[in-house]
This record gives sequence, structure tokens and C-alpha cells, in this order.
Amino acid sequence: MAIDLLNHKLDRAFDHIDASGNGVVEREDLLGLGARILVGFGESPTSVTGASLVDGFDGIWSTLSKELERDGDTGIVRPDFRRAMTAAFVTGEHYEPVFRPATVAVAELCDGDGDGEIGPGEFRTMLCAFGVAYDDVDEAFDRLDRAGKGALSVAELVSAAADFYRSDDPNATGNWLFGPL
Repeated sequence: MAIDLLNHKLDRAFDHIDASGNGVVEREDLLGLGARILVGFGESPTSVTGASLVDGFDGIWSTLSKELERDGDTGIVRPDFRRAMTAAFVTGEHYEPVFRPATVAVAELCDGDGDGEIGPGEFRTMLCAFGVAYDDVDEAFDRLDRAGKGALSVAELVSAAADFYRSDDPNATGNWLFGPL
């Protein structure tokens, strides 16, 4: 595994969650990211889609806490976040049963009309919730839209997330999920 690349991507993920920039992520921070996504799409956290996202993010937090042998109320600093993410989701067995369903929930939320496609506007809404710089969104979308069809399928977005969080290939398309590294 290319440790520098992985750490860089995990640091980016940490920064998406740590909206306050205090260097510690807490359960409320991760659920806050989920809330920003839901608000962006005008979705209630109690709808089927909204509940899937909230449950998925809560599952990620529970898995990270267990990996670090902590209760769910303890904040996580960057080095511990890297270690827990790697052990649980990069090299561990929890990506498919825990992390992937959360990415599917986000991707399905982006596909508001249920046609299986995510357009540039929907992609922008998602990335804005993650705090991605506005200027980076178009390039990220274009890099992920390898076929040049002007839309991403839900499956392509889920695959890009897997690349971003798990791939050690510096040329993996999913490395562009949140803009340039």
C-alpha cells in the first residue's frame, strides 16, 4: 500500500468530517456531514433514503470507535483516524458490510429522480456538503465521467468511493472523487 497516498486521502476524509477544524472528529461531526448532505438535497433524515444515510454514517462511526477500542462518545484525532480507517475499511473486513452501504446511500441520494444517473448539479450539491472547493467540482466530475456522457451512474460513484478510500494506485479514477489530490 502506498502509505503517503493513503494517508493523504484519509487526511482529506478527516478534514471533510472535521468541519470545525479543531483537529478532532466526533460522532456529531460525522452525522453533521450527513445532515449537510441531506439538507443539500432537501431530504428528511426520517425518510427511507435519509435514514439509510444516517444509519450508514452511524455504522462508520461505531466501527471506527470499536477499532480504536473506545466508546462512541470519544473524539478521534487524525493519526487515530488514519489507523482506524485503514484497519477497518482499507485492509480490514468492514468496507463491504459497513462503508459501502453508506456510499450507496449517498449515491442514491444524489440520484434524486431515481434514473440511476447523477448529473453535474447533483454531484456539485454532494461535494459542497463535503466542503470541496467550488472550483474543483467541475474537474472532479469530468475526471470521473470517463465516458464523457455528462452523468455518472450510481455504480460509478460508488466505485469511485471505493477507489478513493481503498486504492493504492496513484492513477485510480476515484482519486478524483473530491477534486485534485
